[in-house]
Amino acid sequence: MAFDAFFLTAVLDEVRARCIGARVDKIHQPSRDTVIIHLRCREGRERLLFAANPTAPRLHLTAASPENPAEPPMFCMLLRKHLLGARLTEITQPPMERAATFTFDCTDEMGFPVQKRLVAELMGRTCNLYLLSPEGRILDCLRRVGLDESAKRPALPGLMYQQPEKVAKQNPLEADSECYVNLLKAPGADILSDRLMDGLGGLSPLVCREAALYAAGSTDARVSSLDADTMGEKLALFFHEHLNHPAPYFYALSDGTPKQYAFCPIREYGECRRGESFGALLDSCYTLRDQKDAMRQKGQAVRKTVQNLCTRLTRKMAVQQKELEATYDRERLRQLGDILTANLHRIAKGQTAVSCEDFYDEDMKTVEIPLSPTLSPQQNAAKYYKDYARMKNAEKELTHQLTLGRTELSYLQSVLEELNRAGTDAELEEIRRELQEGGYLRADAGKKRIRQAKLPPMRFESTDGFPIYVGRNNRQNDELTFRLARKDDIWCHASKVHGSHVIISCGGAMPPDNTVTQAAQLAAYYAETGGGQNIPVDVTPVKQVKKLPGGKPGMVIYHTYRTVIANPYPDIVVDTLNAEKSGGAGNT
Repeated sequence: MAFDAFFLTAVLDEVRARCIGARVDKIHQPSRDTVIIHLRCREGRERLLFAANPTAPRLHLTAASPENPAEPPMFCMLLRKHLLGARLTEITQPPMERAATFTFDCTDEMGFPVQKRLVAELMGRTCNLYLLSPEGRILDCLRRVGLDESAKRPALPGLMYQQPEKVAKQNPLEADSECYVNLLKAPGADILSDRLMDGLGGLSPLVCREAALYAAGSTDARVSSLDADTMGEKLALFFHEHLNHPAPYFYALSDGTPKQYAFCPIREYGECRRGESFGALLDSCYTLRDQKDAMRQKGQAVRKTVQNLCTRLTRKMAVQQKELEATYDRERLRQLGDILTANLHRIAKGQTAVSCEDFYDEDMKTVEIPLSPTLSPQQNAAKYYKDYARMKNAEKELTHQLTLGRTELSYLQSVLEELNRAGTDAELEEIRRELQEGGYLRADAGKKRIRQAKLPPMRFESTDGFPIYVGRNNRQNDELTFRLARKDDIWCHASKVHGSHVIISCGGAMPPDNTVTQAAQLAAYYAETGGGQNIPVDVTPVKQVKKLPGGKPGMVIYHTYRTVIANPYPDIVVDTLNAEKSGGAGNT
């Protein structure tokens, strides 16, 4: 990815054109590193996203609406206090630097007009977001940096804000062909792209490689083998064209996911495409990835707990299975008891063993039977019968316990699948409550529980107009199948794997085959086999589905059904179904 200083310049031009003069309407902080400012502009509303994430720093206009925490963080509350209702009047950027200053016209506590600035620094590990007073003093920042961490540029409330050190490199905007010729003739790295990277400021390695590819025909071209005068003219032409007329270019994988982006064409990887806008391009690159990363982090503690439970249960079942296999030889204990009973007259108390004919053997071979010297002959025989009875009872109990263990393990694995597909905080909270009610998680003692609205199932509509509902988790699967669905509705589920219950709401009519196919595609997509092809999906009326007696949430049994084969491709789901998402998409 090439979010360099000149890509940021192009993004800021896009923001200026649409947002200068806009008023701050709302401010949200959906995650620790991300702030979204909602602006009320002349031509509508815009969302300005600041992501001070060291792994993916950026700012741009976004169409995404990430879920916000129930309680806003302190920095978000501070921004609301100072900037709500303020007007954005100016956006500036230091030369060749991945930083931008947003100036707002505000009013202070006494009602007097003042200017406050929001500074976004998007430089890797030092990413930060500062709110400055009219005098340039830090009111607060997204990531505080103490004097013990950085003596040069501490970031603490009350300190004066210090500008980043100026970039001591040539500005490509001010360079002509002679500057590039001098750069190539001066000592330095022999690889052309490395020489450009070392000598020019504000550019990413990707853009430098593209410049080398344009000028010399190869990203690995060596300066020593090139004509400096010719290369200087070509480099000047390349940078003059693309720095003055930037556009959102990107290279995408076969599935359409953007892999690289820049403000100039990306020819290094083959064919590239041009995006609709810089904001839309960054949205497509980061929004889905950020959402998945955020949900993975939020659900990490619960996921680790469930994984530990699965591991512990698997070890326990392995021990039980070994013990069960040991009971299969119990018949020999009964036989030894019979042999001892028939030979009681040959046994004296205190013996440790006795040799007797084994009348269960065809050849009547002699068998040596161990004895307890502290027991009488009758008690020794009774002990073998008792051990036989104990092993017989153990087989029944171990078989029962293994059945329960397999059911519980299947349930926990279904919860892991839910966690992997959870897309919102509300879905995570429902899974957490499900585990708490099942006794797998402790309730948060002393923590005030924030009441959240009940999350409805996902609703889709087939091309024939039939509503299709998809459960987000096990509890919702139960409610959807046994409370919301009618007996004559159609129930779909991926065969013999964990996944969502899918209901076709028929309203007493028989749904067409096309609708059933689309519902089967949803069932295949929202199952643990969602990444495969030709997934078998069981289809049956809801009245044929029964709750598993004593089973965990989401577990059912059914006997009368038909199986269809579906391909759970996401593009098929999107193209054939019109999703009406309630509270955000989520999976089980």
